[in-house]
Amino acid sequence: MISNLDSQIGISVYSTKFSGIGGKIRVEPEDFQVTELISEKVKNSIKEENGYAVYLLKKKKIDTNHALSGIFRKKGLRLKSLGLKDASAITEQFVCAGNKGGAIENFSTDKYSLEKLGFVKKPLSKKDMIGNHFKIKISQSQNNLESFTEYDKILNFYGYQRFGSKRPVTHLIGRAILQRDFDKAVDLILSFTSTLDSKENNEIREKLSDKANYSKYLDKVPPQMDIERIVLQEMIDHGESIRAIRAIPVSLRRFYVQAYQSFIFNQSLSSAFSDGEELFESQSGDVCFDDKGIIGKYIKGMDQKLALPFVGYSYYKKTRFDYQISKILQQEEISPKDFFIKEMQEVSSEGGFRQAAIHCWDYSAHQDTVEFSLSRGSFATILLREIMRPEDPIVAGF
Repeated sequence: MISNLDSQIGISVYSTKFSGIGGKIRVEPEDFQVTELISEKVKNSIKEENGYAVYLLKKKKIDTNHALSGIFRKKGLRLKSLGLKDASAITEQFVCAGNKGGAIENFSTDKYSLEKLGFVKKPLSKKDMIGNHFKIKISQSQNNLESFTEYDKILNFYGYQRFGSKRPVTHLIGRAILQRDFDKAVDLILSFTSTLDSKENNEIREKLSDKANYSKYLDKVPPQMDIERIVLQEMIDHGESIRAIRAIPVSLRRFYVQAYQSFIFNQSLSSAFSDGEELFESQSGDVCFDDKGIIGKYIKGMDQKLALPFVGYSYYKKTRFDYQISKILQQEEISPKDFFIKEMQEVSSEGGFRQAAIHCWDYSAHQDTVEFSLSRGSFATILLREIMRPEDPIVAGF
């Protein structure tokens, strides 16, 4: 049975035959461990001599952005991560200085530690990260975890956190921006409620559904709703919805559009699977990624992984998935050209391609603990969804 949350983010199928073991994840922080993986070539390039400092950031109960902000505040050291890790896990990841010099020695707080590894000749980038290794404990499960063997038959859906998890709204905001309905985008940011969210959050959002309450409730918006406060202040000061949206950091505005693209991708993948399309093997005419992550046409005999379009203004129609994608876009009343936003060009997106199936390696399971590695951009929660088949993903710790 597909959960309501799955349906809201465009996932309507399971791709394995496994019946599911239920259970919960993240009962304790130690239950969910993530270790970032970089290529051997990059690892070997980290030397003792001067250059751009590279550190290993270990953290617990804090996300990457807040940890890096804390390091900058305390040490004046601005670092960039290769990927983002959330607060609900114990994580290890590589971070790199953007400038030469000014390196610090090891440093720690109660939530994170920074260990200097050495220096590289040029700053590390996201492309240097090949994936993540996960070690996850599943508590209170019903059946034998070790009987799951279909880890190579899992569709590469975008996971819950891409859409806001217990408040799945990011893709709806993105859709409103693409439709140039900035009033609706403001309304969704401020007043979209979810049965999965807290009572307190929903109560303040219900008040903010009425514009007359904006000034009255500004001071009652909790600190963690920082984006809501930015939008609210702009609406109080100027009353222009497009100006209020523009006050949001551009990275987050782009994320809203990307979240909607992710929703379309999830729907497309679900629909193609339901229609019986082969999604785990490439065929003649397919677009694929090679073993270096370079996109190209299918070549028989090569090690390639099937790719599906990630819709944007440069959407490539000539794939066997255009039937499903065009149908979804029609239902959504969105066209590829809508992804070029004249009114807000900085968040326009040309689209691209994404792997159809999860690439999982080093998989093992013993008693209540599972370990595996996933390539960059794939979600551990999507693999766990197939193993656990949760009735309510949020209650199950997703």
